[in-house]
Amino acid sequence: GEVFPFVFITIAYGAVSGFHALISSGTTSKLLANERDIRMIGYGSMALESFVGIMAMIAACVLDPGVFFAINSPAGVVGATAREAVNAISAWGFPVTVAQMEELAREMGETTLFARTGGAPSLAVGMASIFGSAFGDRLLAVWYHFAIMFEALFILTALDAGTRVGRFMLQDLLGNLWKPLSQTSWYPSVLLTSGLVVGAWGYFLYIGVIDPNGGVNILWPLFGISNQMLAAIALSVATGILVKSGKLKYAWVTGAPLAWLAIITTTAAWQKIASDDPGVGFLAGASELAAQLRSGALPLEEAAVAPQLIFNQRLDAGLTVFFVIVVWVIIIDMLRLCYRHIQGMPVRPLTETPHAPTRLTERSTA
Repeated sequence: GEVFPFVFITIAYGAVSGFHALISSGTTSKLLANERDIRMIGYGSMALESFVGIMAMIAACVLDPGVFFAINSPAGVVGATAREAVNAISAWGFPVTVAQMEELAREMGETTLFARTGGAPSLAVGMASIFGSAFGDRLLAVWYHFAIMFEALFILTALDAGTRVGRFMLQDLLGNLWKPLSQTSWYPSVLLTSGLVVGAWGYFLYIGVIDPNGGVNILWPLFGISNQMLAAIALSVATGILVKSGKLKYAWVTGAPLAWLAIITTTAAWQKIASDDPGVGFLAGASELAAQLRSGALPLEEAAVAPQLIFNQRLDAGLTVFFVIVVWVIIIDMLRLCYRHIQGMPVRPLTETPHAPTRLTERSTA
């Protein structure tokens, strides 16, 4: 799509991150011994992650452009064989050779580095190249696998925190249907909700891995939009709390970025759903591919994977519609409550749920 609005969606963890807002409210807050530590832990953690982002950009800049695209281009785009990949990438104006990639893979201790999409391998190669230039090339494979391990641990902790918060939220939701399901110390509820959350993100991970065009192409737009929409939800909650706490004059602090995020994410989501450009719109891309499949215009290999690509595009469109509806329901309800509070109408008072310590650890050690 165009630079506006997609630059604000692509850089999903830039100035604001909905996932971090979710984790900081659901998990980080439980780890604090004193509220005075909030600024150091919250702001310090985000600053540290910004340094990781800077490291990633530096690592990408170190790589030869041809090597970078050879690592990050999926086989469905540049071809399944090494020769097809280097020919396609060289035709883009970024020369690279098979021998160059084979030598790089040997130095890194890999069998191949073609189509290693996702960002982790290219970051690891870049970091290994930097360390190798400083400490010698004999340990390139060690530095490469160290960087891979670093990224794996980083991602695993994010999955752990996200799964736990998802379980808490799902238990709270299902507790409205049956009260015992909301008990965080009841093993049947813990196992059920944990299984549902893991199954949900595991399904999308699987869909991305087997996607012929690469998981990044199918998942990244949805990830960026959903992340920024989570941020809009967090800002909606914060704005409502400020107004109901009698601090209306400070509501603009969260209200202004909320308005910006709502406009940006809704515009981007609408374009991804309804754009007539098959390269932008999910439904347009699925319709074009379906028409080509019906007419027999696709080569045999592409026709074999076309149904999967069509399903993935339509699934993304449906999820995007769902996210937009959820966000605007929350924003409109927040505005309704704020209006009623400002007008002096009765609204539900602010309450804090009593602390409910988990008993899972006590039961496991008993």
